Amino acid sequence: QVQLQESGGGLVQAGGSLRLSCAASGSIASAKIMGWNRQVPGKEHELVTTITEGTDINYADSVKGRFTISSDNTKNTVVLQMNGLKVEDTAVYFCAVSFSPADAVHILYTYWGQGTQVTVSS
Repeated sequence: QVQLQESGGGLVQAGGSLRLSCAASGSIASAKIMGWNRQVPGKEHELVTTITEGTDINYADSVKGRFTISSDNTKNTVVLQMNGLKVEDTAVYFCAVSFSPADAVHILYTYWGQGTQVTVSS
């Protein structure tokens, strides 16, 4: 069992930056996939970014060039650096992890954090 806790959300003006951090209660060194999703009330989860097998990084087109995901296995954290924020980035951001190779193939997650609110004002 791994518990995930996000932090770093808040209110920022458009064009600003935020750094989200996800702390895991245990080691994530063997995680097959880690990532961030976001959700706007009334809409489905949207994939933001993933790290697969520790090296393969992908971003949604909507955040490419603005967001950067990284992981620190020594600190058991996954970080999402968000620059050039837009009003449409407003959402609850969730970090997620899975240790299953099958989950990595299908971009599925076993463990989820509670989420952190990001609000971007115009």
